[in-house]
Parts: sequence; structure tokens; C-alpha cells
Amino acid sequence: MVNDYNPDVLNCIANLSNDEVFTPPELANRMLDLLPQALFRSPKTTFLDPFTKSGVFLREIVKRLDRGLQDQIPDRQQRIDHILHHQVFGIACTELTSLLARRSVYCSKAANSPYSVSKFDTPAGNILYRNIRHTWVNGKCRYCGASQSVYDRGSEAEQYAYQFIHTDNPKQFFPNMKFDVIIGNPPYQLSDGGAQASASPLYQMFVEQAKRIKARYISMIIPSRWFGGGKGLDNFRKDTLNDNRFRVIVDYENANDCFPGVDIAGGVCFFLWDRDNKGICRVVNICNGQKVETMRKLNEFETFIRRKEALNIIRKVLSRKEALMADIVSSSKPFGLRTFVRPQPTGDILLRWQNGEGPYNRSEIVVGVEMIDKWKVITSYVGYDHAGNPGKDGKRRVFAKIDVLPPGTICNETYLVINSFNTEKEAKNMVGYMKTLFFRFLVSQLMFSHHITKTAYQFVPVQDFSHPWTDEMLYEKYGLTEEEIAFIESMIRPME
Repeated sequence: MVNDYNPDVLNCIANLSNDEVFTPPELANRMLDLLPQALFRSPKTTFLDPFTKSGVFLREIVKRLDRGLQDQIPDRQQRIDHILHHQVFGIACTELTSLLARRSVYCSKAANSPYSVSKFDTPAGNILYRNIRHTWVNGKCRYCGASQSVYDRGSEAEQYAYQFIHTDNPKQFFPNMKFDVIIGNPPYQLSDGGAQASASPLYQMFVEQAKRIKARYISMIIPSRWFGGGKGLDNFRKDTLNDNRFRVIVDYENANDCFPGVDIAGGVCFFLWDRDNKGICRVVNICNGQKVETMRKLNEFETFIRRKEALNIIRKVLSRKEALMADIVSSSKPFGLRTFVRPQPTGDILLRWQNGEGPYNRSEIVVGVEMIDKWKVITSYVGYDHAGNPGKDGKRRVFAKIDVLPPGTICNETYLVINSFNTEKEAKNMVGYMKTLFFRFLVSQLMFSHHITKTAYQFVPVQDFSHPWTDEMLYEKYGLTEEEIAFIESMIRPME
């Protein structure tokens, strides 16, 4: 019996691990479909993947150009030579990925070998790689922010100093080229030397560098955390939401829909940036197999609301111009105590930490002193939902734990103080409000990781806590329709 199974090796590579998120061919083609297809019928169009890994984008571009230029360059070898020498270029992330990419595009890890489908004078061809070093300033790389203590290695080790962003002149790599399209899947983050495997995002640096080259089109797939959160992403978010050259954003709430077996908190998105064509953006949200499209301005809010159905609810809530919980919720370390702080042998107050309570000395508290003798509503800094994603039923619980601390009890960084009150009754009414679907739905709109910071409360209005609140009361107060109520109830599961 003939076995017709012939898997694409780049599909196999795409599923190897979380360390390098390789792009499946099918996803690369979805991104290429966003581009004007006339680009693949011109012998003058130039493409750059400045962070190529498996070479999948370059390979799929070559396939499209090979078909699109058949009439203009009928001879197949001449056509392939022209495409590979004059139209398709790459910069590899690591030495290993440079070999992978050349193998995918040239059918040989050396572009000047007898096995290459097109002969070059150098082994690299048009897919460059150089193991450059970081530029250290006060313990950090001045280009990417990498920690010197982590990445200052010997010359024989991989530096992860990605060429494309470690220069003030990105045109130096192909000095005589003007690129029509920059496309690919950039590295997402790099350890910054902080505690508990702390890492800082990198992907925004690649987007910003691509804009400096002034390509006609930019398309990249990046984490969606920039929508409303992420370390060091505030300026990138502001610039992106106010840049009307972003014409398409395709948002996957669950990264597994793009990268099978890979967890990326908050999901992923890819976009099309069009230098010469400004306008409103086509937003495509994909969740639980359903696709919803809208045409809208990106900068209606300071954060990006991914779901069309949530927009009207948030508009109704904010139209009342009430005080918002984000102005009340504490920042991390509400009493100035890190997560590792434990109770003391003796003390005149109690400290709540992740494993219970114990004595602590009031005189050592210098932050949040005004809350010590009040009733405090707290919730854990880490949310209930894995990586901030919905469960298998498509719903979120949001909070892992909500509790009330009586006067004389404080907490460490494990918790945030949501509000503090003079009476236990008010505190219990606050807890009831937090457990409503309405409250947790509004918080969930700004959850892009397993952490819930105070910024996640910026759509939640403050209520009168002299009496309890129910979802029915809140739906009526804000004039929600049956469809809007049904949407909230489809997103959030009840919390006992």
C-alpha cells in the first residue's frame, strides 16, 4: 500500500518547544494573505524577515513569487535566481536558525554549496547572521535592556543580541536595499535579571525598528499583552493605538489556535501596517472557534478592547463619569512588604501571607499605615484563570480568592487591597460587588496575564457600599440590554 503521508517539516518544527516560538506554515500564509497579492506578481518587490527562525516566511514568499512571476520570467531557474538574489532577504535570530532558514529557502545550509537551488558567492547568501555582543551600560544592554549578569557570556556562547535591534542604523545590513515588506515572528521576551524568571518584552522593539526602515508594509505576529498591560509597553501601546496606519489586527485570545501546545498569556495577534494608506482598522477577534470582525478606531480608550460585544457595555458604564476602582485599588506591596516577608516571633498586629497569618510589628510598617485599623477587602495578585485565559467552557472566574481583613491585620505582596472601610458591613458589600459577573467581566477586559494589577480595574465604577449589590441591580443601573447581559454571562462563571 502506498503511504501518501508527507508532512511539512516546518509544521513539525513549529511544535517543538516554548523556547523559540516557530511559526507553522499555515499561519505564515494567513499573514501573507493580508498583503496586496499584486506584490507577488512584481519582480521588483522586496521582502525582509529580520528575525527568521525556520525560514517559513521566506520559503512561502518564494513559493508565491515563483507562481506570480511565471509569465514575466518563464525560465524556472532564471526565475528562482532572480527571486533569491534580488527579492527575498533575511536576518537570522541565532546561528542554528540561520542554518535552518537557509536549508528551508536554498535547500542547503550553505548558499554557495553545490546543493543550493541558486548559487551565491558566500555561505550566507541573503540570510545573514552574526553573533554580536550586547552593549552594556550600568548592567543593562542599551539596545534591548538585557541583564549583563545573565547575558555577558564568552564569545563562544549565543548572546541573543538580535542584530536587527542592536544598531542605530538598521539599513546597514542591506545598505542598498529599500524593502517593500517586513514580515515575521520576532522574539517575544528576554530575561531581565529580576526575581522569579522575570523577563521584559522585546517584540515592540522590532516593530519600532521596522518602522524606522520605512517599509511599505509591516506584518508581525506578537503577544496581545500590549493591548492593556505588559512591562515597559505603555509607550508602545499609546503609539500603536494612535497610529492609523495599522489597518488590520487579527487577535487570537487563545495562543493555541496559532501555536499548538504553546501557552502565551493573553493570546497573540498579527497585524498589517500600511505606510501609505491611513484609516480605521479592521479588527478580527477569534475566540472558541468564532470570528467577529469590526471596523473601528483603535484609540477610543487608552487600552485596547478586543471584543466588539464589550465595547457598548464599557461605553455605557463610563458615560456616567463615576469614580473608578483603579483610583482606589492599592498598587503592589500595599503595606510595603514583599512576597517573601513572613510573620515575626512577636508583634502587635497580624500579617496575612500565602500560608496563613502571624504576628508582626506595627512600627515597621511605613506604607499603607492609614489602612491598618480599617476593614480591608483583599484579593490575590495572581488570578484564578491559567495565564489569564478562559477555561475549557470559554468562561473566566477571574479572582482566585477574595477576603476581608479586620482592623489590625495587614498583608504582604501576595495580595492587593481593593478598598478599605470603617465598617465590616461596607467591606462585605464590597466583596459581594466583586463577586458579581458584572464586576469580574469589567476586570477581565484588561486581563492579559495571570497577574491582576490595579490597571485592570479602570473600567469598574465605585458604588455606594452602604448596601449590597447584585448583578440584576447593576444591569438595571447601567441600562444593559438582554444581549449584553447574555454576553457577560457567557464570559464569566458564577463565583460562590
